[in-house]
Amino acid sequence: MATLSDVAAEAGVSPTAVSRYLNNRIELPQATRDRIDAAIAKLDYRPNLLARRLSTGKSEAIALVTPDIANPFFAELAASVERQAHANGYSVYITSTGGNADAEVNAIRRMADSHVDGLIMTTNRVDDGSLAGLLAGRENVVLLDEDIDGVSVPRVFVDNAEGAYLATRHLIANGHTEIALIGGPHRLMSVNERLAGFTRAMDEAGLPVRPGWVMLGDYTRDYGVAAASVLLDAVDLPTAILACSDYIAIGVMQVVREHGLSIPYDISLVGFDDMAFAALVDPPLTTIRQPVAAMGELAVKHLLALLEGQTPAAETRLPVELVTRKSVAPPKTLRIKA
Repeated sequence: MATLSDVAAEAGVSPTAVSRYLNNRIELPQATRDRIDAAIAKLDYRPNLLARRLSTGKSEAIALVTPDIANPFFAELAASVERQAHANGYSVYITSTGGNADAEVNAIRRMADSHVDGLIMTTNRVDDGSLAGLLAGRENVVLLDEDIDGVSVPRVFVDNAEGAYLATRHLIANGHTEIALIGGPHRLMSVNERLAGFTRAMDEAGLPVRPGWVMLGDYTRDYGVAAASVLLDAVDLPTAILACSDYIAIGVMQVVREHGLSIPYDISLVGFDDMAFAALVDPPLTTIRQPVAAMGELAVKHLLALLEGQTPAAETRLPVELVTRKSVAPPKTLRIKA
């Protein structure tokens, strides 16, 4: 196996020059750089990563803790984080916790023991204080997608309230006045913000928010099934439902069909996320598009800025947009009158 000294001899420079060149700590003439690159290719030189990390004091790796890598939303986030990190010479260690509190705590501790340079943290649950206590004293941490109270680190979120506001306004513009909302866990940041956007749109239109038509539980298909079953088993039905995730929306679609109803003829439906399957279901789902790839990229950029001693924005909100498809129509009563 070729050594750094072999590369130096082949290129006609000192081993120190090669080492500094590989660590981006020296400016060399183009001809000298070309000779070093040619020597590396000819000798098939592979740097001793352990020695390099010891010399620089960096692992050249970051950690990503995510609730569920099998979920397309978090999978797309992870893929974006990996692309951006690799483009900057960093490896990514990914841990999928299943949203379990103990698993999240253990993952953060393991990442710390692995001597990674920084951490990007995503969660899908309300913290009981354990995550805040573990992360509060750590440097080089970025929160992505959901907040953790008590942790003062850079954050990258989307405009959840605006997304729910746009979705609700779209339903109202189509003539709906009896609108239900199905959301994720009570007290989770995104849930609170989406509920606030929904409430603002209803208030502006002079429409009541019925307590029994606001159902909070989980961002899953199973919860969409459970919540929609309660709504559709009642005597008084909403004419439209805002599902605060596309997964919830899939569960709602299932229950609507099981009740012999159709979307959008009997009930209109709007999702939130714009996962790849949203355009493929029947009918194609009107939803709020989150810029998932941009979120992951920006989280890495903020983390790398921290590693360089810079101070990125304390909180960044990325815009969302309404994507209209075929799951919304005027309520049946308006169509009959027309």
